Amino acid sequence: MLELKHLVKRFGDHVAVEKVSFTLKKGEVLGFLGPNGAGKSTTMRMVAGVIEPDEGDVVIAGHSIINQPREAQRRLGFLPEGAPLYGDMTPVEFLNFLSTSHDLAKVERKRAIDRVVADARIANVANRRIVTLSKGYRRRVGLAGALLNDPDVLVLDEPTDGLDPIQKRAVRALIARMAPEKAILISTHTLEEVPAMCNRAIIIDRGRIVADGTPDSLTGQSPGGLEETFITMAGTAEADGV
Repeated sequence: MLELKHLVKRFGDHVAVEKVSFTLKKGEVLGFLGPNGAGKSTTMRMVAGVIEPDEGDVVIAGHSIINQPREAQRRLGFLPEGAPLYGDMTPVEFLNFLSTSHDLAKVERKRAIDRVVADARIANVANRRIVTLSKGYRRRVGLAGALLNDPDVLVLDEPTDGLDPIQKRAVRALIARMAPEKAILISTHTLEEVPAMCNRAIIIDRGRIVADGTPDSLTGQSPGGLEETFITMAGTAEADGV
């Protein structure tokens, strides 16, 4: 459902992403891991069509983000880190605004908004101005927006950032419920979230993939578990000048 083909992105002389390739199938939840500056968010922004790759392509449910961007994005839900929201709107107004960009008919619009308000558990703040909401609730409004078009592919950058433990558990449960019918790519700095949400993990460092496997297989590579594997893999890439 999601295929990254040799993605490359440069900013001046700096290579942020270098020939990143992988395929994500329906039913897979992939934890996309890496230290700050590793290229995670840049890769996810290329997947979403926010920025264009210098080389390579992304195929979303059979559609190229380069050659068929509109068709590809119709099948994608994207939650960027620090997702922009309109503070003067209520969550319902914001979701109604987003629904117009997805060309949802009016009868579909209400059903879609009701569905994501319930899924993101924001019904109790649905008619409050977004500017008055806590960081956790604002993050959940952004998540609701990513789910609005019931996409085949979900790309979530730090989806549990700012959430309390109860809210995190609810998001994990939502992802588990959606997973069988979607391909889900999740970036997180919280490593304990990976085995809780993901059935596969990739570690990226300095723009290159340095590990790809199940959370259990990566955990078993080091006596200190996933955290030590993460540190070792990133550290090896740095030592090699990757």
